[in-house]
Amino acid sequence: MATRFTSRTIATLAATATLAVLPPSAAHATAIGSTPVATFNYQVGGVTMKIPTGCAFTHIIRGGGKRITYQNAGVDCGFVGALNSGFCNWRIDFTYADTNNRTYRTSRGRTHTECKIDPMRNNAPQKLPRYGKACARLVINGVRRVSQCHHITK
Repeated sequence: MATRFTSRTIATLAATATLAVLPPSAAHATAIGSTPVATFNYQVGGVTMKIPTGCAFTHIIRGGGKRITYQNAGVDCGFVGALNSGFCNWRIDFTYADTNNRTYRTSRGRTHTECKIDPMRNNAPQKLPRYGKACARLVINGVRRVSQCHHITK
């Protein structure tokens, strides 16, 4: 019994010593979140467009610390939502806020006049000056319809 205890102790000390001399690895994180798109109506050229239930707005971030290396947001529709005529006059904005919820940067997407069932946008890598949150927002006809956020923390 003492031999097994001594062997485990030596193995634990050896593993700890090995880990202590290895260089620290960079922290990396991935965050993925989806928010349902609520049903709404809007006008396009005098025609009423209806967005039914069954669509979700998804926001993906990859990076580490205050550095975002990849960011994407878009809409996926299923069931009845996949049968709609799409989203017209849409854009996707990315916003960044500090820990006091004050927005300090916005990457405004261009407005697409065509109707699309699966609007999507990638954003350029970002080096954030402070911790807080990063959000993606879907804007239809100039009205924000849904947003999805991720907290950026130490």
